[in-house]
Amino acid sequence: MNNWFKRNGVHLAIIGIFIALCFVYFSPALQGKALYQSDVLMAQGMQKEIMDIKAKDGKGPLWTNSMFGGMPAFQIWVQYPNNVTTYVISFFKTVFPNPIDTVLLYLLGAYLLFCVLRMNPWLAAAGAIAFAFSSYNFQIIDAGHSNKAMAIAFFPPILAGIIMAFRRQYLTGAVITALFLAIEIRTNHIQMTYYLFIALLIYVGIELYHAVKTKTTQDFLKSFGYLAAAVLLAVAVNAGMLWTSYEYGAETIRGKSNLKTEKSEPNNGLDREYAYQWSQGLGESLTFLVPNAYGGASGAGNLDENSEVAKTLATKGIPAEQLMPAMQQLSQIGLSTYWGDKQFTSGPWYFGAIICFLFILGLFIVKNRIKWWILSASLLCLILSFGRHLPFLSDLFFDYFPLYNKFRAVESILVITAFLIPVLAILAVKEVAFHTEDPKKLTKSLLNSLYITGGLLLILIAVPTVLLDFKTQNHNAFIEQLTQVTNGDRTFADSIAKALVDDRISLARMDALRSLFFVLVGAGLIWALIRKKMNPQVTFIILAAVILVDMWNIDRRYLNNEKFVDKSVLAQQFKTRDVDQLIQRDGSYYRVLDLASGNPFSNSIPSYFHKSIGGYHAAKLKRYQEVLDKQFNGAINEDVLDMLNTKYLITSDQNGQKETMVNRSTAAGNAWFVQNVEYVKSADEEMLAISSFDPKKVMVVHEEFKPLIDIKKVGYDGNAFIRLTNYHPDHMTYEYSSGRDALAVFSEIWYDKGWNAYVDGEKIPYFRADYLLRAAQLPGGNHKLEFKFEPTSYYTGETISLIASILLILGLAYAIYIETRKKNPEPAKA
Repeated sequence: MNNWFKRNGVHLAIIGIFIALCFVYFSPALQGKALYQSDVLMAQGMQKEIMDIKAKDGKGPLWTNSMFGGMPAFQIWVQYPNNVTTYVISFFKTVFPNPIDTVLLYLLGAYLLFCVLRMNPWLAAAGAIAFAFSSYNFQIIDAGHSNKAMAIAFFPPILAGIIMAFRRQYLTGAVITALFLAIEIRTNHIQMTYYLFIALLIYVGIELYHAVKTKTTQDFLKSFGYLAAAVLLAVAVNAGMLWTSYEYGAETIRGKSNLKTEKSEPNNGLDREYAYQWSQGLGESLTFLVPNAYGGASGAGNLDENSEVAKTLATKGIPAEQLMPAMQQLSQIGLSTYWGDKQFTSGPWYFGAIICFLFILGLFIVKNRIKWWILSASLLCLILSFGRHLPFLSDLFFDYFPLYNKFRAVESILVITAFLIPVLAILAVKEVAFHTEDPKKLTKSLLNSLYITGGLLLILIAVPTVLLDFKTQNHNAFIEQLTQVTNGDRTFADSIAKALVDDRISLARMDALRSLFFVLVGAGLIWALIRKKMNPQVTFIILAAVILVDMWNIDRRYLNNEKFVDKSVLAQQFKTRDVDQLIQRDGSYYRVLDLASGNPFSNSIPSYFHKSIGGYHAAKLKRYQEVLDKQFNGAINEDVLDMLNTKYLITSDQNGQKETMVNRSTAAGNAWFVQNVEYVKSADEEMLAISSFDPKKVMVVHEEFKPLIDIKKVGYDGNAFIRLTNYHPDHMTYEYSSGRDALAVFSEIWYDKGWNAYVDGEKIPYFRADYLLRAAQLPGGNHKLEFKFEPTSYYTGETISLIASILLILGLAYAIYIETRKKNPEPAKA
């Protein structure tokens, strides 16, 4: 054991430093405070009913009725208890408070990769810091994109396993790949995993090319076989999650349109304009090197009392104490230091000045074939991130590359570029430190890299307008709005706009100067390595420290102690209003539409208190979205509210101060018998029919379900009744009485991938009615009816997950055993 600690002492020390860094950066988390993360708050609203059921039953439901009238919980919160990686993630979340757990995983995963790349431990630590503290990684934590952040954290260890497999460490590499890919998939951010897959596809292609060239295809095929098995195992471990997600995805807004007359709807996948909304501007790539080249985050946060805008406002007699509020007020009409093409941004993609410089150096001096993979994959992802700004390649991928059109915010693919650039940068340092090449050649490459990065920075410092415009596309429209706000004073409006441009120039110039300083420090360290003026290990430690200082200070602009609040403040976000308390006195099962809290269909806070027909989710059911687009666009269709059993509306006065509850007596209830059936031939006719109808008397049914209705048997019994007797999101129980077979409609959302209907324990068919509700022909008499959510995809998938999890654990244990025997061979027998 002592030998083990001695051999791994440096690694343990570095891990300790990583933990310390995380605790220092997020020190408020140790004081019981929590990050104010908007998406996390939204998630709490989404999950409230699920967590309440879990607290009561010990098991969360697979369906929730708290949002959009009802939807599967697969993309909200599901346990997957048979998946071993569930417990791996839970361990980190239990031991380390949020977001320390995420950043620590950033660091540890990247450190493993750099060690696999045979780096000196302190150089590996420098690389881990460069990857972990990339600005986007912290911005998504601030926004509450927890799953995305966790998915990014497992990029490096997956690559580490793949590299090991191609180095003929077949079993160990495959097991590491399987483990971390399984965890990657379990984080449930398919978009990030998909982007990693694109990059790794290029990597495998380059390895194949090299194998053919060097006539080592047999080794390649063996490595590929082990990795293929690893991928299959990782997928099988997540069978329950992947199967349900695949099944559900086809029914969401990412699936096919049901309406034929909606020409703007894509046949399959997202609308192109929606997917391209967040496209990286071509010039914004400068932020990789100069964070404020495009003004930083949206809004007026970068402006203070000494800014040119503040000075301009002061000329009109605005008191000093009112300058900041005045600028914040003007930000509502477009006063923003950010001047790029995105609708808004939380901050730039900053990779680090030293890292960018070292990346350029790596292009000159790194001989390893991994360089060509990094360059090609990074360049491809950069071009794809431009989206609508460079459509020739983006459209090609969007139209023809499998699944690419399922994802929005195409700039997100830059996570791959942000991952790979530090890898080549650190490889460059390794090449310099342990070089066999002529120092003169290295010095020349160093100077060329300095000329490129330093020259670009000098231009931004001296004459920034040569490269950048510093004006938004709607700059003139902004001036017009300023003119209106200033009571028609166009001269004053022009002066504010000019001052804003001057502030943007100043921000870019100051950050360019800052980046130049770090580039020169980095160049000095590399020069010292080339000339052997410093011990390599000391140089690596200094390099790690300088990279940390560079990245830390930029990250602090977007995620700092001010973002932490007392947990009581977060609880206030879910403070029960008087109208909520009034509605909650009703102990029955009903739905609510909250019109007092902004757009009800992009807000999950009401779902915390009620079963809402609104909500917030990026993967809502397609049919529901189509109803929102057609029946709630401009005016609210009262008939649709009735069929969804919307018993209460919450409204507010014009000032948004006083909230009022409206009790809708016309709500149809949980279930009801109808008198007539209206058959339609298409989804378009179905949508048209529910535009104006009486849902209590008529059900609108697509003719595809006609065989499930025996019109000769059914009839309407005026004395019949049907009522809900027991509510559980996964198990709805009704009792009914009817003198003859009857047609019942349920105010529950149609989803045929798991819901089953039973009368007195016998399974019966059911069908869709009124475009998105469930309906059934029920036999006459007094009966018990149950709807149970029993998706095969989940339960069979969980069985597969259990088997695969056991195999993964056994494979991991065997690989550790083999590696231990290699390092500690048995002594030879006498």
